[in-house]
Amino acid sequence: MTLRLVAGATSWDIKAHCAMTILVTGGAGFIGSHVVRRLVQRYRDYTILNLDALTYAGNLENLKDIENAPNYVFLKGNLLDKGCIDDVFGSYSVDGIIHLAAESHVDRSISGPSAFVQTNIQGTVNLLEAARAAWKDGQGKRFYHISTDEVFGSLGQEGRFDENSPYTPNSPYAASKAAADHFVRAYGTTYGLPYIISNCSNNYGPNQFPEKLIPLLINNIVNHEKLPLYGEGKNIRDWLYVEDHAAAIDQVFHQGTIGETYCIGGGNEWENLELARLLCSLMDKKLQHAEGSSEKLITFVGDRPGHDLRYAIDDSKIRRELGWKPSVDFAEGLERTVNWYLQNTRWLSHVTSGAYQEYYEKMYSGRDHRRNTPS
Repeated sequence: MTLRLVAGATSWDIKAHCAMTILVTGGAGFIGSHVVRRLVQRYRDYTILNLDALTYAGNLENLKDIENAPNYVFLKGNLLDKGCIDDVFGSYSVDGIIHLAAESHVDRSISGPSAFVQTNIQGTVNLLEAARAAWKDGQGKRFYHISTDEVFGSLGQEGRFDENSPYTPNSPYAASKAAADHFVRAYGTTYGLPYIISNCSNNYGPNQFPEKLIPLLINNIVNHEKLPLYGEGKNIRDWLYVEDHAAAIDQVFHQGTIGETYCIGGGNEWENLELARLLCSLMDKKLQHAEGSSEKLITFVGDRPGHDLRYAIDDSKIRRELGWKPSVDFAEGLERTVNWYLQNTRWLSHVTSGAYQEYYEKMYSGRDHRRNTPS
C-alpha cells in the first residue's frame, strides 16, 4: 500500500467540521500547487486532499507555505495503484475531484510514450472507476478533469480553438490527454458520472519545472548557457498566467455546468523566438547585463517530430457564462515570473540537479543547431 497521510490532522477530526472535501490529484506539481494553495486559503471550511506521486516534477517545496494548514492533507500515492485510490475514498468522503495529475511534457512523450499511456489514460480510468464506485447516485458530486489545447492539434495563422473544435492530437502527450478526455465523457454518458472538462493554453509562472520553455530560458540565461529553440522559432503559443488558470479552475469547479467543457486561454499569442527575445531583454535588465548579451545565446536546434505550429484559445464561453477573464497581462506576468526565479535560486538548484541534467543532455545535445542571428 502506497497511500501515506502526511498532514497532522486526521480524516475524522477534519470531516466533522468541513463543508466539502475536494481531492486534487497532482497537487504538488506546477499548476496543481497553485490550485491547492488557492483552495486551502480561500475555503477554510473545506478539506483539501492533495494526492501526488512525487515524480520528478512533483515538489512539496511548492507548498511549504501551507503545509501545516488545518484544512490541508497531503497523501503520497500513485493513480496506477488502485489500492491507493480505494484507500483515499475509503478514508475520506470525497465530494469533488480536480484531476490534474499527468505526464505533461511533449518531448518526454516522444522519447517515452508508454509512461503517458499509463499515467494519463490508465490513471484517469482508475480514478473514474473509484469515483463511480463511491458516488452511487452522483448527487452533489463533480469530477473535474483538466485537459489541454494540444488535443485539438495545430492551427494555421488564423482561427482559434473552442469547445467545439475537433480532436486531432499530433503527439503522444496530446493523444494521451485526448483519450483521457474521451474516457471522462464516456463515463458521464454511460454511467451518469457528473463531470466537467476544461482545455487550457500554455501556462507560465512561479514553480514551473524548467523543462518548459520560459523557466528553461530563465535558468539558462542565469547560467550563461545556450537558449535552445526548436526549428526556426516560429511556433506560436497562447500564454496563460498560472494564477489566472487556478482562478478559472476554482470558478469552473464551483460554478460550471455538469457535462460541459470550458476553454481557458490567456489571450497572449507569442512566437517562440519573439518571446525568447523579450525574455532576454528583461533578464539583461534584471541581471544588469549589457543589452543584447543574452539574446546572443539563442540557438536553433533540430525541430521535434510533429511540432504543432500554433495554438490559440477562444475563451468567450467561460467569459460569457462564468464571468472569468485573465487578470494578469503578459508583461506583468513575465516580470513576476522572472522575479520569482531570481529570488528562489535554491528551489531552482534543487530541481535542476541529477535526473534533470541527464534529461537536458538527452534532449538538446547532439542536435544540429545554429546560433541566432537577430533581425
